[in-house]
Amino acid sequence: MTANRLGSVAALWRYPVKSMLGEALDEAAVTESGLDGDRRLAVLDVATGKVASAKQPRLWRGLLMFRATLAAAEGAPVRIRRHDDRSCREAGDPATDALLSGVLGRAVTLIDTPPAGATLDRARPDQVLRDGVTAEVDADVVAFGSASPPGAFFDFAPLHLVTTATLARIAELSPRGRVELQRYRPNLVLDTTEEPFAEHAWAGREWRVGPELVLRVVASTPRCAVPTLAHGPLPGDADALRVPSVHHRVPALPGRPAEPCVGVYAQVVRPGRVRLGDSVTRQSTIP
Repeated sequence: MTANRLGSVAALWRYPVKSMLGEALDEAAVTESGLDGDRRLAVLDVATGKVASAKQPRLWRGLLMFRATLAAAEGAPVRIRRHDDRSCREAGDPATDALLSGVLGRAVTLIDTPPAGATLDRARPDQVLRDGVTAEVDADVVAFGSASPPGAFFDFAPLHLVTTATLARIAELSPRGRVELQRYRPNLVLDTTEEPFAEHAWAGREWRVGPELVLRVVASTPRCAVPTLAHGPLPGDADALRVPSVHHRVPALPGRPAEPCVGVYAQVVRPGRVRLGDSVTRQSTIP
């Protein structure tokens, strides 16, 4: 094997509850099921039986007003708090479900396993840009994790990567002159000097991260309405979606129509630990 250096790990993020704010990490274990503790729980809409997702912002944008964190101790419960409140509640406490239901305006409960045939609604992002986050727009029904191990709450694959070059280019094209990485909800942010949006060409490539972890990129990440929404203290920013919609519309997978994409999805070829500053190298086989 030979390796070509791509860059290094600039940021690590975990989201213990689907569609809630997450937490920055210094290091984490990564298995075939993704970064340890990521998307461990989700919110279920009791009335419909669907998993709540901010991809349907008219109903569920309020999820992004909550932050979920996970203590280091094995088996520790997920802790949930409003972004502007220091007091935490634990998943599994009926009072937590009551708090979420009150804020979201619908009866919900936290779950740790997707129901059989679980789906979520994904509002069509171009319509959300046109009509706003409170409008009733067309939505696609999305099944969970076709490129993930069963039983997880990933939309597609267990890891999401984006580069600093891509984020910098979106910021440059944005009227605000900046964009927050949290809007795109990556697990790994890779510091690289490659061209912006170079990730789109990585499908099928394998990358070694640190001494053990090996990832395989499987698809570009099509963007939904989530980047446009308020994320806790961060106000809404329609340009976080509008910029890639104008400047980087590509097929996320062969045969799909072009759509705004930022970052890529990846599967885990070989588990390992990942740490801030770890080198990222391309794996290639010598004939």
